[in-house]
Amino acid sequence: MQHLNDIKGKEIVPGLFGRFVHGDKITLSFVEIQQGAQLPEHSHPHEQITYLMEGELEMVIGGEKMLLTPGMVHVIPGNVPHSAYARTAVKVLDAFSPVREDYIIP
Repeated sequence: MQHLNDIKGKEIVPGLFGRFVHGDKITLSFVEIQQGAQLPEHSHPHEQITYLMEGELEMVIGGEKMLLTPGMVHVIPGNVPHSAYARTAVKVLDAFSPVREDYIIP
């Protein structure tokens, strides 16, 4: 057991800072995004579930533009291109399956 604030994090891209918790088959990613930060279009084999806790996040998922506001949830299938732009400061909880090996911090 540990407190989220005690988990070492990393900057994913400029303005996006994440802390990660890994199980055998899933990664939880607690992400804080600065207003104006952009996550360039990318894809990965992992299924992703995004839950917006705070702020407004503009996303383009599979070519469809949408605005996520607090309480909204979106499932992103594996290998679907997606990007994001933070209209405000944002807090997001992402779940990835299988485990995001690239998010494991030694």
